[in-house]
Amino acid sequence: MNEPRPLLRCDRLRVEIGELVVARELTFRMYPGQCWCLLGRNGVGKTTLLHTLAGLRPAGSGSIQLSDTALDRLTRKQVAQRLAMLFQDQTDSFPASVREKVLQGRHPYLRAWQWESADDHELVSRLLHKLELEALDSRNIQTLSGGERQRVAVATALAQHCRLLLLDEPTNHLDLRHRFGLLSMLADDCREQRHTLMMSLHDINLAARFCSHALLLLGNGEVLHGAVDELLDSQVLENLYQHPLVEVETPSGRAWLPR
Repeated sequence: MNEPRPLLRCDRLRVEIGELVVARELTFRMYPGQCWCLLGRNGVGKTTLLHTLAGLRPAGSGSIQLSDTALDRLTRKQVAQRLAMLFQDQTDSFPASVREKVLQGRHPYLRAWQWESADDHELVSRLLHKLELEALDSRNIQTLSGGERQRVAVATALAQHCRLLLLDEPTNHLDLRHRFGLLSMLADDCREQRHTLMMSLHDINLAARFCSHALLLLGNGEVLHGAVDELLDSQVLENLYQHPLVEVETPSGRAWLPR
């Protein structure tokens, strides 16, 4: 049986912004079916790394491949057909309905002046249902709450129908029920549809519960990565966040509380 090919491959990647070294000599692979969390203290460069992996800013050195193609050899349209990016902050400068906003996720597949198809609308309808946005279909996105806007942004990214997703704080503004519902849906999609996902999170307990793999930015370019069950422990997490923790066993698995 052939070994699956990675959907994202980084070799000796150096990422920096100003004088801050985010990652030094970073080499790792993301395979179909894996759900990755990106953890680290505020200001350590999580967003910068995600933007670099998406090709939105250049790496200092090293290489990034999407499937078997170097990222810098792909056009932006080709990248958008292979990789979807959710940004940390949502800015909607122009009025549009929720459906019109989510349909923007289909634009990488349209020719100039081409309208969205019935299949595109059907995909959007399914996503609105999954994210409990059906009742807001025709609402102006500028009238939505922060949590509703966040779910619309997630739906727009999912509408690209890419196998690789990079999500920057997808649980921003979400209440407890929607936070758990979203992460459960994303993790299930990874396993069942063989997608690959990396998302930055602030809650280590959500990361441990829903993710299969983790990438930790320790600062000064030091990075750890691997399977969640092997990588996440109290000593590593205390070093990551520079704060003492207490590990507890729960019916849903391990969890950590600040000491």
